[in-house]
Amino acid sequence: VQLVESGGGLVQAGGSLRLSCAASGTDLSDCAAGWYRQVPGKERELVAAISSDGVTKYADSVKDRFSISRDNTKNTLFLQMDRLKPEDAAMYFCAAFNAPAPGGGYLDYEGQGTPVTVSS
Repeated sequence: VQLVESGGGLVQAGGSLRLSCAASGTDLSDCAAGWYRQVPGKERELVAAISSDGVTKYADSVKDRFSISRDNTKNTLFLQMDRLKPEDAAMYFCAAFNAPAPGGGYLDYEGQGTPVTVSS
């Protein structure tokens, strides 16, 4: 199973980025999925999650600015990030929770991350 993030980069404060997470070996439509972010020295934060039936939840810090979505035909998870702030800078990881495992059963999976830098 692989989750491969892309779309991170450098953006000015107030700008936008769209992160993608392409999955292989598991079916993102059959599980909950989400985006974490991690800053060195700080606790990891789950910023957005989406259930298998499309219900979304957001951390208060990103509510009304970030939007999580999923394209089941492409087995890809997205995070649209608007009105970015310097404090949004972090490594962003996608995760699949209780996802179908190739050998049967269900496991959690996580990607390698994509960096987001926001200049003030």
